[in-house]
Amino acid sequence: MRVLLVEDDDGVADAVVGALEAHDHTAERVARGADALTRHRDADLVLLDLGLPDVDGLEVLRKLRKLDSVPVIVLTARGDERSVVRGLRLGADDYLVKPVRLAELLARIDAVGRRAPVAQRGAHGVVEVRDLRIDLDARRVTAGAREVELTAKEFEILAVLARNRGAAVSRQQLLDEVWGDAYLAVSRSLDVHLTQLRAKLRRPGMLTTIRGFGFRLEG
Repeated sequence: MRVLLVEDDDGVADAVVGALEAHDHTAERVARGADALTRHRDADLVLLDLGLPDVDGLEVLRKLRKLDSVPVIVLTARGDERSVVRGLRLGADDYLVKPVRLAELLARIDAVGRRAPVAQRGAHGVVEVRDLRIDLDARRVTAGAREVELTAKEFEILAVLARNRGAAVSRQQLLDEVWGDAYLAVSRSLDVHLTQLRAKLRRPGMLTTIRGFGFRLEG
């Protein structure tokens, strides 16, 4: 797993990076929130400290969630209830208070990895629907000659629908496959992602809603 560590403390960063690499993860460390906002797209998971030198980590989390759906584990010295609640409400997948045992940190990372979307872990190859080409391995989508820039969650939703093209996919199945056991908290978020996905594809009628059931990618 490619992990982006956002941590300004050199001692903590060295220990965490060493533990990650010893367990076959690839780690990149940045010390500023601004750098996290430019490097997150290369990561499968972000470990985020809140006490950063340039911007509060909760603000980084808020901006990350507007840009991407990459899993985020907050790793911070702030253990007060208000910070924990705010972090989780802003979209953190987990929240760990320093000092944390490295074995526990690695276990939490593995747990988030197991909840990673099936669309990201599972299907392989290329799916073509009319002039829409979905490369499940490279995670690239083209519509005609135009490359479609999608967020991680938008791609994962499209991948599930593409693997079942022409068939009805229930709302619950989409939530379960894309969000795993966290889907109950993000049901309304699915509608937002689908609206954005339709707008980016620019293919009216291709992604249809089946009222009271779910959705279908028309083949």
